Amino acid sequence: QVQLVESGGGLVQAGGSLRLSCAASGSIFSINAMDWYRQAPGKQRELVATITSGGSTNYKDSVKGRFAISRDNAKNTVYLQMNSLKPEDTAVYYCHAFAGPTRHYWGQGTQVTVSS
Repeated sequence: QVQLVESGGGLVQAGGSLRLSCAASGSIFSINAMDWYRQAPGKQRELVATITSGGSTNYKDSVKGRFAISRDNAKNTVYLQMNSLKPEDTAVYYCHAFAGPTRHYWGQGTQVTVSS
């Protein structure tokens, strides 16, 4: 089992920045990749950024150049640095860990609200 706890959400004006954190505990050795997803009201959950165990990263097109995913292995924590935030970035952001085809773990989510 893997437990994920997100933090760092909040209210920010357009153009501002936030950094989300996701602290992992439990069977973290089994994690192959970690992601950040988001879900806006009335919309489907979408993948925002991924970082693999090898350190490779991938981003949704609309956040490239503005968001950066990183990790601190010593702290078992993954971060999402979000810059130049836009109102359309408003959503609940979820941390996700992939540990195998049938082993997906989710955090509780953290709200990000960007005002115009």
